[in-house]
Amino acid sequence: MMKPIRLWSLVVALVPALVVLPAQAHGPTRQKVVEKIEINAAADKVWAVIGNFHNMGWHPAFVKTEGEGGNEVGASRTLVLESGDKIVEKLIAYSTDKKSYKYEITNVDVKVVPVSNYSATISVKGDDDKSTVQWKGAFYRGYVNNDPPPELSDEAAVKAITGVYKSGLDALKKKVESGG
Repeated sequence: MMKPIRLWSLVVALVPALVVLPAQAHGPTRQKVVEKIEINAAADKVWAVIGNFHNMGWHPAFVKTEGEGGNEVGASRTLVLESGDKIVEKLIAYSTDKKSYKYEITNVDVKVVPVSNYSATISVKGDDDKSTVQWKGAFYRGYVNNDPPPELSDEAAVKAITGVYKSGLDALKKKVESGG
């Protein structure tokens, strides 16, 4: 039988290891990005530009949008970048009344967009002459294990999605306010 002092020493030695191990075992955490922009136009006018799931012509990053299924839940679209890279997305909720739709990325190379398990909602709210467009997304970084390379880290994922949202919303504002 162990003497009480030895047993106590063993317990004291093992407790820090039990506390540290779980902290090092976690993987990536879900990241979120929310961007908003105010547009000097009625919500109906803004929705007329962004409300078609198959038309991302207002976003400067995409040179072409292909799709099938219209604005029905389950519809798919493929966004084509100038580089020729593609992002495939699926519509998971759509409401003309709420001027909102939710979608998820179903296929993308993490070298193109460094995210995984991405979903987002874009919505328009407003009155007669002003509206606010909100684009919010949630996702994991492109590298789902511990110790990601810098280009697939949480920071890279947030930076990429923030850039997509900001450039898109800025272009949308310019298009709608100029009457385009």
